[in-house]
Amino acid sequence: MATTTVEGAATHAPTASEYIRHHLGHLSNVHQHGPVDFNVIHYDTLFWSITMGVIGCLIMWMAARKATAGVPGRFQAAVEMLVEMVENQSKTIVHGDRSFIAPAALTVFVWVALMNSLDFLPVDLFAATFRALGLGEPHHRVVPTADLNGTIGISLGVLILMLYYGIKIKGLGGWLHELFAAPFGIYMAPFNLLLNIIEYAAKMVSLGMRLFGNMFAGELLFLLIALLGSTATVFGFAGQVIAGSIWAIFHILIVFLQAFIFMMLTLVYLGQAHEGH
Repeated sequence: MATTTVEGAATHAPTASEYIRHHLGHLSNVHQHGPVDFNVIHYDTLFWSITMGVIGCLIMWMAARKATAGVPGRFQAAVEMLVEMVENQSKTIVHGDRSFIAPAALTVFVWVALMNSLDFLPVDLFAATFRALGLGEPHHRVVPTADLNGTIGISLGVLILMLYYGIKIKGLGGWLHELFAAPFGIYMAPFNLLLNIIEYAAKMVSLGMRLFGNMFAGELLFLLIALLGSTATVFGFAGQVIAGSIWAIFHILIVFLQAFIFMMLTLVYLGQAHEGH
């Protein structure tokens, strides 16, 4: 009986590719058909995006609530340094009213940084939790920024702000005139319109793809490192511990650097909306 059980477990043990495919699958309402399917909803991406957004708001609310005029504590000092950094960057890039733009950039940085930080959770944590609760092994991805739908959704919000500020600063007539007349003059209106539409689309897609590519690659490397431990050898265990520790330390830089880059590009694009060609 024991031999049969061991053989059965070995038979049903996932291969490396099956293990990776399972961990890269999403908890969704329906199976996706084709590269673009608007019927699919990734519940895990929505849940963790909203949860990190709420946590980010709570952190900033606690910082504002406990702020004092005297010598700040470490938490208040850290938040004040972050706010000052974002404010200084917005002054350099955006020439105009920053009463909304600077807080929006701060929100983007904190939100993206928190979502990226979920990549530090053990890759098998939720799979083991679901098994312990008797829920089987459903697909579940924790990092929303490793989902292209999540990053494109955020960049779509930035695109809407670009259009809003372009119309607000220049007026609807001025914005439409620039859309058709820049950069080659009004006599080249069809080419100008096509070029400007491509420019807006390229900004949105590149903003989302850059964040997605970096976080997806980091998540995939963590999965590959986790597979080293499945070799059941001293080399595999040592490789998993050493490589995992090195990559985790390096990934700290990537997590916050990508949040900073996303924030800076948001400021740059909103700053460009304030200026004319």
